[in-house]
Amino acid sequence: MKAAPFEYSRAQTIDEACAWLAADDSARIIAGGQTLVPMMAMRLARPTRLIDIARIGELSYIREAADAVEIGATTRQCLVERSALIASHVPLLARAVPWIGHSATRARGTVGGSLANADPAAELPLIAMTLDAVLVARADGEDSEIPAADFFIGPMITTMPAGGVLAGVRFPVWQGKIGTGFHEINARSSDFAFVSAATQVELDDVGKCKRIAIGVGAATDFPMRLESAEQKLTGGKLDDAAIKQAVTEALADIDALDDLHATAAYRARVAVKLATRAIIDARDHALGKT
Repeated sequence: MKAAPFEYSRAQTIDEACAWLAADDSARIIAGGQTLVPMMAMRLARPTRLIDIARIGELSYIREAADAVEIGATTRQCLVERSALIASHVPLLARAVPWIGHSATRARGTVGGSLANADPAAELPLIAMTLDAVLVARADGEDSEIPAADFFIGPMITTMPAGGVLAGVRFPVWQGKIGTGFHEINARSSDFAFVSAATQVELDDVGKCKRIAIGVGAATDFPMRLESAEQKLTGGKLDDAAIKQAVTEALADIDALDDLHATAAYRARVAVKLATRAIIDARDHALGKT
């Protein structure tokens, strides 16, 4: 199939893009187009106008800020994958990015595009949720900050303000003895996940869990944090039995997705397995075993 007819505009500034977007309820922002263009080709999306923000220079950056790393919305995923700053300061993000599609996808796909699209199976929304990232939206000439926990509210549904454009995202930097773990399962390595799990942990000098963040993606309508498991595991030694019990209890009553790719029962079962493995990997990574 081919896309339905549409108009194309290239914005010179983010405020110009916001103005065009506010003037047309059926307009859509495009940067890398790795999700939107296939949806248009299948006519699952029929925007009347595409507003291209890919060449707005102020939206492409990876930079260090106070206790955080900031990434511009149009930053290519391949640049994040190769960034030494991301590898050293946001290691969970560095671990997850290679799982996004394949190299050609990451060469065109943008960080902001994945976050704004909010596919529940995508890796970047999961990492943003897990690490308590803050998304920066531009609308009506002003910036607003939206915590990831408040941004994703449904499959491909966010709290982006009307007429707003995602400008960037800020990931907090953890200090200390840090370890990460990431797992996902899919039909092929370049496909969206059926279930994914991410963990970042900080251990103290005697190997006890000082801080932990656990996220599960693709299993529910949007990425979720296993806050009850985090609370139970904080302060302990993170032995395998305690990890499995905490994860099992945290995921006992989830409303898992059920579709032609995987049943709800399968997703619920695999979520426990992957989250447990991610925590064990993060623990071992922090201890220098991997």
